[in-house]
Amino acid sequence: MAYNPERHNIKVTAKSEFRPNESDLNTNRYFFIYNIEISNLGNMPAKLLRRHWLITNGDGKEEEVEGEGVVGQTPLILPNASYHYTSASIIGSPVGTMHGSYQFLSDDGTIFTALIPAFTLAMPGIIH
Repeated sequence: MAYNPERHNIKVTAKSEFRPNESDLNTNRYFFIYNIEISNLGNMPAKLLRRHWLITNGDGKEEEVEGEGVVGQTPLILPNASYHYTSASIIGSPVGTMHGSYQFLSDDGTIFTALIPAFTLAMPGIIH
């Protein structure tokens, strides 16, 4: 089947938090956790198959992360339901960004992509 926005509609929201106790500023190791909410706004169940992230630190260094599922799971997200998870990223500067995409398989056999909007990783007080 072809992609249909009424059937295949995923919204992704993200929030990050700096973790000073896991960071080491002397060695440029800045640890962030991020909380993701994946909401299925379509009318068809969708299974999350893969993730693709692009993580950029404040110096412009990019890291690409790809793999199956998220946090070891490939959840099936029913219509009007959400899936939440928490993960972490370590970057070499006090500020950076993350964005990417998830690949899904809907119950009708359609494989489609949901974009993950860019969000900021920032040590408190670094951005005014």
